[in-house]
Amino acid sequence: MAELLKNIFFTNETIKSLSNAVKRVYPSFDEIRFKKCIYSDDWKTLELKQKMRHVSSCLHQNLPDNYYDSLEILEKIAPEIKGFEAMTLPDFVEHYGIEFFNRSLEALAFFTRYSSSEFAIRPFIRKDQKKVMAFMFKLTDSDHEWVRRFSSEGCRPRLPWAVSLPQLQKDPSQVLPILEKLKDDPSETVRKSVANNLNDISKDHPDLVIKLCRKWIGESPNTDKVIKHGLRTLLKEGKTEALRLFGYADPDQIEISLLTLSKGIITIGDNGSFKVRLINKDKIAVKLRLEYAIYYRKSKGQLSKKVFQIIEKEFAPGIHEIKRKLSFQDMTTRKHYPGEHFLSFIINGKEMARSSFHLSLSGSIEKK
Repeated sequence: MAELLKNIFFTNETIKSLSNAVKRVYPSFDEIRFKKCIYSDDWKTLELKQKMRHVSSCLHQNLPDNYYDSLEILEKIAPEIKGFEAMTLPDFVEHYGIEFFNRSLEALAFFTRYSSSEFAIRPFIRKDQKKVMAFMFKLTDSDHEWVRRFSSEGCRPRLPWAVSLPQLQKDPSQVLPILEKLKDDPSETVRKSVANNLNDISKDHPDLVIKLCRKWIGESPNTDKVIKHGLRTLLKEGKTEALRLFGYADPDQIEISLLTLSKGIITIGDNGSFKVRLINKDKIAVKLRLEYAIYYRKSKGQLSKKVFQIIEKEFAPGIHEIKRKLSFQDMTTRKHYPGEHFLSFIINGKEMARSSFHLSLSGSIEKK
């Protein structure tokens, strides 16, 4: 089993390195007092983000009372601090700098070069969205790719594990100029953030995103990739307008003559497979996006649909067979439960065939 992240970061060695770095630029720093603060009675029970907040709290208790002086010290050591530990520095700003607005924004833009300030900026956006979004737009001109990425990633309306931004979810108009500026950025890291931001917005404003992508498509190969990745949720949902952008038509000339599973009963932890026979009845090749979906049974009995992509390409007239393996190993992101499940085969966003199977704890259908 993979080691827990909370045990990989904030180790004795990294805490010592952090302490030593502060001491070099701030000789009055009391390392013994700092470490005593760190290793509180509940230190070992804290989760990763709790450890990060605890370390920033201990820094606050042991750095100068003047916030500006503390920031100057932290900015000097920032290039030395690596890994998740570096996230402590923007966290310090998030937790203690909201009343020092302008200086804190500058610090977050600086710290993001060495870690990421995408989480720490969000309380500032919530306090003064207009001012911060104007600041974020200026960062799109930075010569540092991580700063440009920050300008997009920090204002994602639905950034996972982050403070929500309900106003930007409701009205993302202040985000769009940032995405417009960065959609063909030379850095793939920045472009990926733009795509993820687009995908976030599409969950609340699908028509707006499709309209924007219709305007962008064809401008450059990089921008087309941003659009494709940014529309991934709408493509999986079979949104017709999104599919049409990439030349996927209604599969009215496609027939599924066979959909079979290797087993009708699959034991949790085992593998299975399925086979599909697809017939293109048209006289010309057609562009198809092939996917399959598993309707997983959840712990309380409800079904949850998960879509998996197979391939995108042109299919010539005639018969084509597609085979895929299925895994039902439990993972950290998905636990399997016994009961009837369903597999569906999807072409250009349209469910074309469905078959059922049972997941079992023992290889047979358990009696209720």
